[in-house]
Amino acid sequence: MGLPTPLCMALLTGTRLGRYEVRSQIGVGGMGEVYLASDSLLGRDVALKVLPPEFASEPDRLARFAREARAASALNHPNILTVFDLGRQSGTHFIVTELVDGLTLRDWVREARPSLAELADAARQAALALAAAHAAGIVHRDVKPENLMRRRDGFVKVLDFGLAKALMPDGAGDSPADRLAVTRSGVVLGTVRYMSPEQASGEAVDARTDVWSLGVVLYELASGRAPFGGESLTATLLEIVSREPAPLASLVPDAPEALCRVVERAMRKERAERFPTAAEMAAELGAVARALSQSGGAAAAATAYAPRPGSPRP
Repeated sequence: MGLPTPLCMALLTGTRLGRYEVRSQIGVGGMGEVYLASDSLLGRDVALKVLPPEFASEPDRLARFAREARAASALNHPNILTVFDLGRQSGTHFIVTELVDGLTLRDWVREARPSLAELADAARQAALALAAAHAAGIVHRDVKPENLMRRRDGFVKVLDFGLAKALMPDGAGDSPADRLAVTRSGVVLGTVRYMSPEQASGEAVDARTDVWSLGVVLYELASGRAPFGGESLTATLLEIVSREPAPLASLVPDAPEALCRVVERAMRKERAERFPTAAEMAAELGAVARALSQSGGAAAAATAYAPRPGSPRP
């Protein structure tokens, strides 16, 4: 079956891209559409991510798409989505990855109402994945619930290194455009409310940016409330830089002090005051999860994922 014209958004069932045959669409994101596909050579199901045709002529977007594949394929860690292939056919650019049978962390919290121990363990796994990326000189820069998936067996995978950027020694090569990446249409890359203060200020980023973003994710999923979210992009960026969020303990009374300390430290405005590495954050989260499980706190469900009146909707 032939490929769709540039005016068509979705690939049709049965469309073939090389050895991969599209079976159905399973997701849509800012960097492309995701399909369930069959690998005819190896006889397995895969996820196939396609850059929308209307963006294929944009050099910046194509470069980001290729960078996602290169960055992710260079990483080898059980909590990082495995990239199998990168291809192009008749002007259609695509990445082939493992298929994750599970839910994003946002959907998992909504549907499963996990305990705080389970939530802490999911964040721990994500932190371990980020630590592996950081060790390879890669910062994710777009950590958010939609980029974290939990398999049915409890295993967490970090997805979408589309905004990842190999760190240069002493920040060499960091242009202002890289520091606050903005498309020609003016859309800030990365979901704004998970950005670190340095991202929001257009400064150079390092591994501690991902530590901040994971802290925001944990705060939001535990409380059902985003810590930052103004009525406009500018207002949200200003909040991130200058306003302290409500303490997690005030929103989740059952949250143990140790968990609140992890979130607070991860979300310090000054990056020097955060966990210096994602590995250290993972170790603290592991201790919190174990303590909750041993004390019986694992039975307490995390706050239902429904934003409070007046709070930003996820």
